[in-house]
Amino acid sequence: MAAAYAALVSLVHTIDQIQHHPRPPVSLDENQVRSLQEKVAFLLDFLEDYSHRLITQEHEDGLMVRIADAAHAAEDVIETRIVDQVLDDQSTSIDHFYQDLQKAIADMDVIKKEVIEIKEKMGLIQDQLHRDSVPAASTFMGQKQAMVGLDDVLDEIMDKLTGQHSSCRIIPIVGMGGIGKTTLARNVCQNPFIVQYFDIRAWVTVSQEYSTRQVLLELNLDIEKDEGNKKRLRQKSEEELGEILYKSLSGRRYLITMDDMWTVEVWDNVKLFFPNNNSESRIMITTRLSNLAFQITGSHGLKMSFLDEDESWDLLCKIVFGEESNCPLELEEIGKKIAKHCKGLPLSIVVIGGLLAKSKQTRDYWEYIVENLSSIVSLEDNERCLRILYTSYHQLPVHLKPCFLYMRVFPEDKEIRVSQLIRLWVAEGFLKPISGKSMEEVAENYFKDLIDRNLILVRRFGFSGRIRFCNVHDLLRDLCLKEAQKEKFLCCHDIRKGINAQRRIVVHQSASKGKYDVSQVLRSAPLARSLICDFQGALRLDSLRLLRVLNVADLHGVYSRNQVLQDEYSTEAIFKLVNSRYLAFHADLNLSSGFRSSLHLLWNLQTVIVKEMHVIDAPPEIWKMHQLRHVQFHWFHLPDPPAGDEFVLENLQTMSSIVNFRCGEDVVKRIPNIKKLRIGYDDFSFSHYCLQNLDRLQKLESLACTFQSRPRRSHLLNNLSFPRSLRKLNLYRNGLHWEDIATKIGSLPFLEVLKLFDAVMGHKWETVEGQFCSLKVLLIDGCYDLKYWTTDSSHFPRLEHLILIEAGNLKEFPPGIGEIPTLQTIQLIFCSNSAIITTKRIVEEQEELGNADLHVLVKLLADDSELTSLASQNFQFEIGF
Repeated sequence: MAAAYAALVSLVHTIDQIQHHPRPPVSLDENQVRSLQEKVAFLLDFLEDYSHRLITQEHEDGLMVRIADAAHAAEDVIETRIVDQVLDDQSTSIDHFYQDLQKAIADMDVIKKEVIEIKEKMGLIQDQLHRDSVPAASTFMGQKQAMVGLDDVLDEIMDKLTGQHSSCRIIPIVGMGGIGKTTLARNVCQNPFIVQYFDIRAWVTVSQEYSTRQVLLELNLDIEKDEGNKKRLRQKSEEELGEILYKSLSGRRYLITMDDMWTVEVWDNVKLFFPNNNSESRIMITTRLSNLAFQITGSHGLKMSFLDEDESWDLLCKIVFGEESNCPLELEEIGKKIAKHCKGLPLSIVVIGGLLAKSKQTRDYWEYIVENLSSIVSLEDNERCLRILYTSYHQLPVHLKPCFLYMRVFPEDKEIRVSQLIRLWVAEGFLKPISGKSMEEVAENYFKDLIDRNLILVRRFGFSGRIRFCNVHDLLRDLCLKEAQKEKFLCCHDIRKGINAQRRIVVHQSASKGKYDVSQVLRSAPLARSLICDFQGALRLDSLRLLRVLNVADLHGVYSRNQVLQDEYSTEAIFKLVNSRYLAFHADLNLSSGFRSSLHLLWNLQTVIVKEMHVIDAPPEIWKMHQLRHVQFHWFHLPDPPAGDEFVLENLQTMSSIVNFRCGEDVVKRIPNIKKLRIGYDDFSFSHYCLQNLDRLQKLESLACTFQSRPRRSHLLNNLSFPRSLRKLNLYRNGLHWEDIATKIGSLPFLEVLKLFDAVMGHKWETVEGQFCSLKVLLIDGCYDLKYWTTDSSHFPRLEHLILIEAGNLKEFPPGIGEIPTLQTIQLIFCSNSAIITTKRIVEEQEELGNADLHVLVKLLADDSELTSLASQNFQFEIGF
């Protein structure tokens, strides 16, 4: 289904980009376009609203393949014609082009008629399903399961359940499928103290397909002990069941557990039947959705974590050998490897443990399990492990499925840079536009949704609080692989198999090394639209005429010089990829000539990232690249816009790094939506560069400005002005004085991150109240002259992280800093002894006041026993670079 949806949305994008391009590369017949758009819109509506109701898996798979093939066929006709037109290859006539496109439209029309019949049948079937709804499972009295590594979480829940609160309290337990939410809830509910504490305990497993009546019925059945009354309950209506439940709970201290909740609607439908008795009653919810917990309670709930290696081994032993966990010595080493391979997911450990418990407990067999663990887990399609993970996937709205499957393009266990992921999603063309939002904003919304569903894991936050790196659990990654290959959404295992019809191809060094000639294999993939690879060696691109995404890098954004495209054909081959949307590669050669002469051919280019050490001269045609969104070179010269041309780059958001950037009137009006800008100067003709116009870039959020050597202070004060929209500012060798910081920077209302690198001069810095109102991160590197810093906690009211580097003359660390309530960390790197000692006093004072959350890291060039003797839990030292 993901491939079908992605193919339809991609076709919509392709047509839309041609229609709205100021210089369209191909002429489309208006009648054909209208017919195609109408059929695509109909099929998209079907996938979004009806696909989850399809009668059988076989029915769904066959239909989805036909929809994807039809959309691909239409897109192949259009994009092939574009390549022929741009490269002057008249291999097909215009008449043949229209005929081929009409055939694709006719094929889609046949599918549309079939879907209409399916929708009519499904309407009748859906009515029957409503009449005969499947009951929600009530399995509260099930067997108590082994629980490891959850003692702290258990204690926290027990405290929430039995703490002194005057009103009913809702306790969400949140985590990905298989993390142990239900196991934890069961153990809590069967705890002897809980059994005694609550007058009534009732459990219902809600699941995805629920009815309000069935939820109310199961709760009543769990409370009622008389079998005769239970029979009568089954005859009651929804309203009657709600009234009975309310009366049963009134005046009693109760614990209701609603397991596996997926929507807030079920809560809205039943919450009125849970009386607030002011009697310390509780409702416990388990869900995979952080946003659901937030919708219900206003908090993201108690989030469960993966087990560590020791906890994983402990749990595996309990499953295989029982509570005594007596593993034979000869199996211990290999058993720990098995536990480690389960990556901390309890469900995986339980599944593998069950397999081991019923099998021969010999070293040879356990070694076999280690070697085949991924496939063994994957073979359990209809068992607990992948069945639960598949539930998470199949429950996804169809617009999120391509985004989730795309996570498989990244190497295993690697952190994924979120900004790169967002750009790739946009370039792939499977994001459906949302009115009033940029495609990046749409992608960020989808990303957050997948985070909330616990299908993508947060790995690292940036200083500003935004998620910078993420990844997916290995089992979910395996799920992505299986689904992506089944749907032919992407090819990423052995690309030699069935590559001729693949649209997205992923080649990782670990999978391809020494096994086959990648370039030779790629000759058999003429329909490929994406090539993402991190292998070493030359790469031939001449057969990939329809390529739109090329990432020849290691997917961290780190480009190795061993991954260089062959000089004799690289630039020519790259700039023949005329449908390119995303280009990221390393080239150890001067690209200027090929770049200047051919860039304009890439009519639909969105992102270009080139890592090479030469300064590149961008061609004037760059100002006419309608779709350009992100431009990133080591350094490049940006020409002035052509005279008399009023063309505006509405989509442009990032430019980095521009040498001697001239921010003239003609430039400012052409980049109204620029968000991130990195500029540098090797001469100081300030009036020529018009830096006072920077404050007119009203969408600019991140600015880095570098000077090769310090300019005159007077020139900066007169010509440099920053926009109020800035959230992040990096300055390198700018020559300002400390008193200038207040006037030029301190008043920026949204500034969250300020990094100064050898940027400010002067002996004394006095801050004042009312500035740096939003600053969270302050880094000062190379403040060699600074001796006195006078400040107060109210001068940096939201500061969270402070880093001082090479403040060798600072007499005293300002005591007011320690009183900032939001401050979390201080780093002192190669700073004066007096600054270190006074910071230690501040930490001690804060600890005496009960603030144990302030942590300090001190880095020294060499060991100093007098200083390191100051070390404590919140005052740590590191030695050396």
